[in-house]
Amino acid sequence: MKAFKVVIVGGGSSHTPGIIDSLIANLDRFPLKKLVLYDIDQDRLDLVEKLCSSLIAKLGTDCEFFTTTSPEKAYTDIDFVFAQVRQGGLKMREQDEKICLRHGVVGQETCGPGGMAYGLRSIPAVFKIIDDVRTYAPEAWIINYSNPAAIVAEATRRKYNNYKILNICDMPVAIQLSFSKMLNLEKYNDLEPTYFGLNHFGWWTHLYDKEGNDRMPELKEKILQFGLAASHDKHHSDPSWAHTWQNFKEILTDYPDFLPNTYLQYYLYSKDCMEDMDPNYTRANMVMDGREKEMYDQVKKLDENENFEVNLNLFNAFGDFIVDVAESIAFNKKEKLLVIVENNGSIPQLPNDAMVEVPCYVRAWGPEATVIGPIPTFHLGMLQQQLASEKLLVDAYFENSYQKVLEAFTMNKTVPSGKIAREILDEMIIANKGYWPELK
Repeated sequence: MKAFKVVIVGGGSSHTPGIIDSLIANLDRFPLKKLVLYDIDQDRLDLVEKLCSSLIAKLGTDCEFFTTTSPEKAYTDIDFVFAQVRQGGLKMREQDEKICLRHGVVGQETCGPGGMAYGLRSIPAVFKIIDDVRTYAPEAWIINYSNPAAIVAEATRRKYNNYKILNICDMPVAIQLSFSKMLNLEKYNDLEPTYFGLNHFGWWTHLYDKEGNDRMPELKEKILQFGLAASHDKHHSDPSWAHTWQNFKEILTDYPDFLPNTYLQYYLYSKDCMEDMDPNYTRANMVMDGREKEMYDQVKKLDENENFEVNLNLFNAFGDFIVDVAESIAFNKKEKLLVIVENNGSIPQLPNDAMVEVPCYVRAWGPEATVIGPIPTFHLGMLQQQLASEKLLVDAYFENSYQKVLEAFTMNKTVPSGKIAREILDEMIIANKGYWPELK
């Protein structure tokens, strides 16, 4: 069986151990010849390498492993690039969230003005990755996890036509894993979904088990009775996520046709979500004081005692999904997976060039979208508004347009007025100096 050469971009991320763990757990079906961790921060690379030393040892002598801050060394002779970068780090995420909250708007990583601010930072960072990969490994597949995925996907569509670039998100997979466990199934792909939407903005319409039974009616009853259970990994079981899972029942009660992506809470109940957030201590602060601090604490204990047993904060869905996608491409397995792809008639009421998240057969040459067909007016209207907001933002990036960013913010359902949109934008321009294009 062919073995592959993989680089993880953003190798210093706290998500990296989960990807490494998934790669090692699946070496029998996706063998590795080389694994590289690449980051611009050598200290973070050293941290992750030390934390994952026992995992890395399981790669064996047949697999070359190293870390690097050199794009040339990272990308030369590579088959797959797993990209998961956060431009500006958690400090800029904190700014995104707190600026919004100061103006009475949801402060969230990928939703609302905070997500769009992050998008304007992410686009050039992801473009840099793609340009470097195309320089040193022109035919490598780039599988992008970098957020906000919908905005990044639209930008890469325009510049690169998404040639050998596939944007994905683990959130539908994480939610689907919860669905499976509530139905006494083991894996996220024990259920075959029918799903439509944009990234972080979609709905499940059916969930079929291996015998072809639609388990959606049964699952709806369980959720309406007990809420959505989510205990599949440490990350998605912390208190801030628990609140999100509780809101799932409320969304389903009010809008019972389909099962929602959890991020819809920020659009359907914007005011309530905003009021539940602490403007002085946001999710970014929780991550800094949680999994980030935990990484450093464990390395310190390991330095003090070489026999200390590291307890990695593994993101099962995150790692498993990217390996499943890569394997399906590598061996033309035609697995049916939820990925982000150009619409081209999958949802006929949306433009062909909309980047939608739908089930696709993932082939050696890329994803082939399934046909969803017409969707109801309520869901269509929400999608059209969100799509317009995202497209305006990407217009703004390419045109260096202040006006287009203002229109994107104003169009977004989380923002109550054009006046507030302008206030947030003007403050974000100052906070993002050096990251955003110069808006005119």
